[in-house]
Amino acid sequence: MSNTRLPSFKFLLGFEAAARLGNYSRAADELCVSQSAISHQISQLEEQVGQPLFRRKGRGVELTVAGRLLLDSATKSLEQIRGGLARIETYMDENLVTLVCPAPVAQGWLQARVERLLQEHPLLCPIISIDETARCIDEMDVDIAITREPLRQQGVFEVPLLSDELVAVCTPELAQRLPAARPEQHAQQTGLLCHEGDLTSDRVGPFIREHFSALRKVAIYDDTRLVLDAALRGRGLALLSSLLADDALRSGRLVRVAPYPTLPLGTVWISRTAGESRLPLVRGVFDSLLRYSQSN
Repeated sequence: MSNTRLPSFKFLLGFEAAARLGNYSRAADELCVSQSAISHQISQLEEQVGQPLFRRKGRGVELTVAGRLLLDSATKSLEQIRGGLARIETYMDENLVTLVCPAPVAQGWLQARVERLLQEHPLLCPIISIDETARCIDEMDVDIAITREPLRQQGVFEVPLLSDELVAVCTPELAQRLPAARPEQHAQQTGLLCHEGDLTSDRVGPFIREHFSALRKVAIYDDTRLVLDAALRGRGLALLSSLLADDALRSGRLVRVAPYPTLPLGTVWISRTAGESRLPLVRGVFDSLLRYSQSN
């Protein structure tokens, strides 16, 4: 059986329609072909499988035992194919632009600018992903990548996009209760919200211990987005990437706590394919994001 030649997909479509509708003429109408074409397809299919699949019944047809067995397999297979085509249909839109970005940058800096991006490019449908597992644009089927390090990939155009830094932030209500120039007294009013990875980092950990040791740690999270959420809820003073906190800072939901120093986190890069395929929309989105960063 492993050597059995698979029948033509067209034959299976004709067979499934005739079996479902019980009539060659109706199957022909549904598939926009002639009745003789359906009859010919089924004859060839029967010749290939070596036995009849239909028998005449009045003005229509009904399945033989072999036909019922084949219909069961054909129906399942066609449904799987239709389901697969439906799932990929979303990605056939020529106005899709796929953009991969670190989660903190996507949630903070980028998300706040998506509406402006759509106003500039009305037909655009952005696919925004935080999957950074691949390091090459063509491996990810990605049009634009925002990364913490340059990709240095052949055929890719990339430039610096933004500078990031670790900043101390809190709600305006909490900031009003903190003595403006006396951080040593802040422990009486609040505690520290921080990311677990920062505490164990060789670079960030010493910075926290040097400048924030007076504050009791009130919560430690393994995701910086949870730190942001806790800060927005007024649970304490938080150490956050300025790009993650960007939207909250711009909207006034969070403010920087002035007495504390910031820690540079480096440059964020933006990359796109250097070729002309799928441009100018990709180029337009790329240029818009670059312009937003320069007016940041």
